[in-house]
Amino acid sequence: IKLDMPAVNLDGEVSVLATVPEVVEALESCAKTWQKLISTALEEQLKKVPQGDGPLAEIDLWCVRHAVLSGLHEQTKLPEVEKVLAILQEAESEHVRGLLIVLNDLREHCVEALDNVRFLSTLVHHLKNLIDGTDFNVVLDTISSLMNALRMVWIMSRHYNTDERMVPLMERIAWEISKQVCKSVDLHTLFKEDRATARRKIAEAKDTLEQWKKSYFAVCTHIGASEGEQHWEFDQKRLFGRTDYITSVYQDLYDILQVVIEEFYNVFGSELKAVTGDPKHIDDLLRRVDQLTSPMEEMTFDPFSLESAHDWKLIMEEFKVEVSVENVKQIFVQNLTDPPVFKNHPPVAGAIYWSRSLFYRIKHTIVRFQEVEGLLASERGKEVKQIYLQVAKRMKEYEDQKYEQWRDETEQMLPLLLKKTLLVVITVAEEPVTTEKSVQFLVNFSPRLQEIIVETKYMEQLGFPVPEIARNVSLQEDKYLRYADELKHMLDHYHNLVETLNEAETRLLDDHIQELWKVFKSGQRRLNWNSLGIADFIARCKQAIEKFEFLVHQIHANSGDINDNLLLIESTNLFKFPLSKSGDELPNVKEFFDYINCERAKDIEHMVRKYTAIPQLLTQVGGLVDVNSGDSSKLASYYAYWENRIYQMLIQLILKNLQAFNTAVIASVPLFQIEVVLSSPKIILQPTASEIDKMTEQCVQDCVEVTKHFVRWMHGTCIECPPQHVAEDEVITFSFYSDISQNLLIIEQAALITWNVHRVLTSFSKYLNHWERYCFLWTLDKDMAMKKLAAEKPSCVTFDEKLQFYMQIAQEVTQQPLIKDEHSIRLCLSTLVSAVQYKAKDWMISLGKLLNESARKELFSLQEEIGVGIFCS
Repeated sequence: IKLDMPAVNLDGEVSVLATVPEVVEALESCAKTWQKLISTALEEQLKKVPQGDGPLAEIDLWCVRHAVLSGLHEQTKLPEVEKVLAILQEAESEHVRGLLIVLNDLREHCVEALDNVRFLSTLVHHLKNLIDGTDFNVVLDTISSLMNALRMVWIMSRHYNTDERMVPLMERIAWEISKQVCKSVDLHTLFKEDRATARRKIAEAKDTLEQWKKSYFAVCTHIGASEGEQHWEFDQKRLFGRTDYITSVYQDLYDILQVVIEEFYNVFGSELKAVTGDPKHIDDLLRRVDQLTSPMEEMTFDPFSLESAHDWKLIMEEFKVEVSVENVKQIFVQNLTDPPVFKNHPPVAGAIYWSRSLFYRIKHTIVRFQEVEGLLASERGKEVKQIYLQVAKRMKEYEDQKYEQWRDETEQMLPLLLKKTLLVVITVAEEPVTTEKSVQFLVNFSPRLQEIIVETKYMEQLGFPVPEIARNVSLQEDKYLRYADELKHMLDHYHNLVETLNEAETRLLDDHIQELWKVFKSGQRRLNWNSLGIADFIARCKQAIEKFEFLVHQIHANSGDINDNLLLIESTNLFKFPLSKSGDELPNVKEFFDYINCERAKDIEHMVRKYTAIPQLLTQVGGLVDVNSGDSSKLASYYAYWENRIYQMLIQLILKNLQAFNTAVIASVPLFQIEVVLSSPKIILQPTASEIDKMTEQCVQDCVEVTKHFVRWMHGTCIECPPQHVAEDEVITFSFYSDISQNLLIIEQAALITWNVHRVLTSFSKYLNHWERYCFLWTLDKDMAMKKLAAEKPSCVTFDEKLQFYMQIAQEVTQQPLIKDEHSIRLCLSTLVSAVQYKAKDWMISLGKLLNESARKELFSLQEEIGVGIFCS
């Protein structure tokens, strides 16, 4: 489009030319032409619509509009055009106003087109990926980035920030996505492809459509959370109406493939052929499965078109009814021999309930689809209906067979079940030694009887006639169940009581348990479920068990008192350590072990009192079982049990105390201290290491000998053995010491304590070896050394060196640590340090005396020389 320039000469000033009528007239004519031309061009561009349904068509429209209007707008900026406008304005022409309005419209539309082209061009790359993408992965990746690009256009553009502009564009994008998805699937060949591949292809197509919607709502949420951004809320029906429908079609297709793959083909496979032994029948079923998808393959309409939604729905409904009948038939045939029964349903009635539920399921489906006009009138519909009738007939035959079989078995078995005794006795092989514990009583209420009662109730609910005897038993269900429950609780009570008894207590109560069994015997031999005295029998049993329980509780109470005494003895600490003296001072070795022995003696007296009280408690137990003597043979095993318990307790007492003492010996907390003294010519421990070893060993031995205070009982009694005179002056008391002192664990633990103490003392001896470097202070003959030094007539320098040497030793030993802790023993070195320091100072004193004598002699000699000199003078 080109603007024609006026044919007049425009050279000269605007004000001058505006006064020339011929010039103004010519320019007004030109202005009219320009106005009409620009108006027509604008009108044509604004009327144009995108040529196509995709988004690129809309972008192309704006590119063309921008090209046309920008070219026209650039011409209006030419100097000639601007001078024409200036002359007409100067001449106040009435035609210039209309031209200026048109030029202003042109400029605004040109700016709009430029702005839209600039922003829409950011979408082109994403849209081309959408259109030309080689697979769904490209399309899926593009949708999210495309939606974000649309958000930027919405936020920044001045013209694409309204529903009127953005919704049509997004509608075109939805159309493009739908087009790409739909062309990827051909229903005429889909079900002939590899089923896994077909299912994957459908899943990808469905995911692509869903991603379009998810991306929209993700941007919507993001914009809603941002301040200052215009909300992103468009007509969802226009954006997702078509894509949602296509998604539903793909979901239908996916379901079809799922049914075909996961259900039918997996069931009617090679394994089923092997099991049934009828491969021809299975192949026929598979051919029928293949025919299920034939309506989809023979469609003459586009299922992805909204206009065809009704036709597609009819096809899917027909598929569902056929699949439903086939599924129910398959479930029924597969589970005939072992039907899945609802919880709490009995086997036979449960199987009939299962069969009827399947029947109602297909009946409901058939009835519902009969309401859809023409659905079952087709040839395929008639086939489905025929299959339904065959399955229903077979289900009815199955129900009748199950009922008749149950009725016959019930009439035969029920009288026999009612004649069973109330109780039965079984022997538990796992229970050794005690006969009473290995015998258990069970309620002889057959699960089959309970099952018949439940079956009878359900059969009546199902409408079947039941045998008279079964109805009578069913009416008394509460009574039978109450009796069975009471008997079970009664026997559980008895068994729980017996389980609380140990072997000795079981033997002790043998007569009482036998008496209790006599009460049980009538339920084991005479009474059955038809008897009238069941309630009285249960009452007698409960009374006998309560009496037995009272006796058991009394015995357990006495046992508890004995156990308390044993626990107090076992928890005694036989190595109580003295507390530290003031400051860091610890007791010496003798004080330490004397304190332990003193405290132990007090505890032994208390322990023996607890021990000697046990026979009296055992005698009380004898009184409970009608035996009042402490030497009854009937109680021998019971006494032996407790004597063994005492023996095991004493082993634990000694072992735990020795282990605790050993832990204290090797711990890092000192318990006692020993002195280091100089006993010329040696440095020794006080007391010596051997004396400490002996004291430790004796303390450990005394701990074990605590058991000598626990006198053994005479055989078969709880009476202490009297002292035995084996010689004229020798008396032996039978105690637990002789056995416990030979226990290997105790012997090993005692030896370990002694060895650990000896190890520490050995370490101290090695530590004291480095003090031997000072041994010359007390091993050399000091007087001889002084005489020898005097004979040498040493100089003052020599004296100074020797004095410095001994002074250094005296200072050096004072810097040595006065204590050394190793594990539980503290070594005190203060006495040794003082002794060594004293020896060094003694040497210094001797040197000082020698130096003094030498100096005196030198002084006297000098005085004599001075006197002689004066005299001579």
